[in-house]
Amino acid sequence: MVSLTELPPIERFQSSSGAKIYRLPVEAFPGFIAYAYVVFDVGPTTIIDTGSGYGNSNDHLLQGLEAIRTQFGEPFHVSDIRRIILTHGHIDHFGGLPMLMEHTDAEIGIHVLDRRVLAAYEERVTVATKALRVYLERAGVDADFQLKLMEYYGFSKKHVKSLRVDFTIADGQTIDGMRFIHTPGHCPGQVCVVMGDVLISADHILEKTTPHQSPESITNYNGLGHYLEALDRVAESPGFDVALGGHEGPIRDVYKRIGQIRDSHDRKLDRVLDVIRASNDPITISQISKEMYPRVKGFNILLALEEVGAHVEYLDQHGQLQVSNLDEVEREMNPALRYRVV
Repeated sequence: MVSLTELPPIERFQSSSGAKIYRLPVEAFPGFIAYAYVVFDVGPTTIIDTGSGYGNSNDHLLQGLEAIRTQFGEPFHVSDIRRIILTHGHIDHFGGLPMLMEHTDAEIGIHVLDRRVLAAYEERVTVATKALRVYLERAGVDADFQLKLMEYYGFSKKHVKSLRVDFTIADGQTIDGMRFIHTPGHCPGQVCVVMGDVLISADHILEKTTPHQSPESITNYNGLGHYLEALDRVAESPGFDVALGGHEGPIRDVYKRIGQIRDSHDRKLDRVLDVIRASNDPITISQISKEMYPRVKGFNILLALEEVGAHVEYLDQHGQLQVSNLDEVEREMNPALRYRVV
């Protein structure tokens, strides 16, 4: 576990619109840092994202909130938070919510497409788990290994229960000087938050990592097509001096970073096509994933299968692939799909 002294420093940003923003690091999972943002001077005191609630995450968040007062001199206590905004419905961003609700009765908001992740959590996990299992079968993962991957998928989801949502967020909506851009792809309800020349990009745009993609066949409004369209939406919004992600460092040229992310996906799409062309026979997503990511282990195997699946899905949607085993698809309940290049 990472101690508070080993975390990245708390940082303060001032936006051109007058918002004062504190960036608080937490260890969401062992060795994995996430950020929450406390915003002053744009309506009620607001926190954007809450960490995971796992391990040291809650302690780090509370210590970071205290440091706003002790290190930066803000006359602030956690009970002063009046609004909680969640950028999307992934556990490393909303898992600290139950702890915060013990300290404040702040209203809670999230995009409507992720509302039920909070308000009907048990239902959403059950449905998403079934959809993932169907996907893994269709990807060609053998039955025994499917069970292992499902264990990885479920490990962080057991300590969360359904939570209330007080309001929902829509694309283009402005609340007290915070403007929201709906940016699905990584997550259906992902939003970026605009405050003047500062963009809270959450997991839509990260400094170094190309944000993880999974197929829309698992979850509606995920998928590479939605993601690339959402990148364009941000690129067409001028005037950002800095973007602050849900992980990693501040991004000083978000428009350049968007271009780099697009280039990364273009390379992955080309690589998928190359792998399929090089195969003597039509191949499954699982086989493509093993070829592209031969050294990944543990939970990262699942991430690789989803990432490859998102790119295969995109190529299929755009007419560059075709399923070769149609007789098997017609005959069986959920066979592995085998692809070839058109």
